[in-house]
Amino acid sequence: MPRIADRSEQRRQIGAALLRLAGEEGLDQVSVRTVAAASGRSPGAVQKYFRSKEELLLFASQLSGERIERRMQTVDPTLPLRQALRALVLTILPLDEERRAETAAQLAFAVHAAHHPRLAEVRRRVDREVHEALARRLAAAGTPEPGPTADALIAVSDGLALRLLYAPGDADSLLAALDRAIATLTPP
Repeated sequence: MPRIADRSEQRRQIGAALLRLAGEEGLDQVSVRTVAAASGRSPGAVQKYFRSKEELLLFASQLSGERIERRMQTVDPTLPLRQALRALVLTILPLDEERRAETAAQLAFAVHAAHHPRLAEVRRRVDREVHEALARRLAAAGTPEPGPTADALIAVSDGLALRLLYAPGDADSLLAALDRAIATLTPP
């Protein structure tokens, strides 16, 4: 009996290959041909699921956002505020190979989004989801001005993510900086 491919799963596998490729070699190395090779498919097979490189980039960016959201949902909601915020930020930081490739790809998407409105909208949606998760946790703990505090935490995590990409050996001091920022931004 012939195997029937799950279209959604095939798209996710191709999108994951793009994220790996973009993370390892940069977005300028991404093409239908290189993504096909990275996913073990022919260019024609990739085009069966994605009509253009832009469609593929949009999907991979959304996939990256879904991964972040899933990891954030695994954080124990009963943790004390500072521990919960640290755990939420850690789900985003490039502290393992998967998140390292994902962060490098996200930074490449951010630069690309400056000139591509559809990709910019995807990036803004991911940012909103992260912001809302942090703001909800802050509001639940009674933090005054949870929205601006969430923005500050995102700014800190973005800076840490960037530095961790080019200086992964500094992780201990950078995570100490995260702890200091959380302590400064939140009530005891």
